[in-house]
Amino acid sequence: MIVVLLFMGLRPLSYRFGDMVIYNIQFNNFKNGADLTLKKDVLFEYFTYFMSRVGDADLFFLTCCLLYVIPLYFFSKKVFQDYWGFAFFMLVISFSFWSYGTNGIRNGIATSIFLFGISRNNKIFSIALVLLSLSVHKSLIIPSAAYFIVLFLNNPRLYFYFWLISIPLSLLLGSLFSSLFLSLGLVEEDRVNVYLGEFDQAAEAVKLKVGFRWDFLLYSASGVFVAWYFIFKKNFQDLLYNKIVSIYLIANAFWIVVIRANYSNRFAYLSWFLLGVVIIYPYLKVQFFKNQNRIIAAISLAYFAFTYLLEVVLI
Repeated sequence: MIVVLLFMGLRPLSYRFGDMVIYNIQFNNFKNGADLTLKKDVLFEYFTYFMSRVGDADLFFLTCCLLYVIPLYFFSKKVFQDYWGFAFFMLVISFSFWSYGTNGIRNGIATSIFLFGISRNNKIFSIALVLLSLSVHKSLIIPSAAYFIVLFLNNPRLYFYFWLISIPLSLLLGSLFSSLFLSLGLVEEDRVNVYLGEFDQAAEAVKLKVGFRWDFLLYSASGVFVAWYFIFKKNFQDLLYNKIVSIYLIANAFWIVVIRANYSNRFAYLSWFLLGVVIIYPYLKVQFFKNQNRIIAAISLAYFAFTYLLEVVLI
């Protein structure tokens, strides 16, 4: 954990880290006397303004990293106790971990707070943290809505069916769902055309792979299969696991129906940040197999191999 904090938190300010440059511009605007706008992601804007008054950009990005990583530690420690290191490791080697610590920074912090929040036993405290995550980045409306749905109906079987149905719905009506979602205002107006694909890729200097992403769907399905296997085949009964799985299924199903949108991985992350937990959770709670530690090692290696393939080999 210390290595991750230092390596990520002390990275140089560079365009190589995507939106890091934009965050730096916003930080320096406040440093130079700009006023708060309070138009979106209010809590993060207050945080950026405060940090501009007490330190420089290096401290700001290090603090962002702390807010991103430390809640994952507390979540892992609370839920898995002596085995917290295995869960934390799975979160760190997840496909989107690095991207949302260095590029989609607000989103990353928000999902970490959300994950920490749903692990709390005190329901009021848990709800407060979920709402807090929403004020850091408004895209958390999707997992937050799933959280409140699950509070009233924690029935994984129902959400498994919902996830399965989302696939043919996306194949048949995916473009309609994408347009409908983007019309709801969850994406900034200046980005709507980008997400819908109505832009010049040459002018944007990017190359996008769009359409129905079967590769990403298979990646998501790995968590669905693991959850189905342990809940229904192994009869693994755990209220928190049921809650996490249900939130994952709802949020991932939402992404599936808008999968054709450009940068759909940004919507996928609203469920993918839970994927490592969905996969490793049962193994750290109950011994199901002989030499289960070897199985955990193999699963971790395979999970990391996918991340390495997409982030390093195929980049």
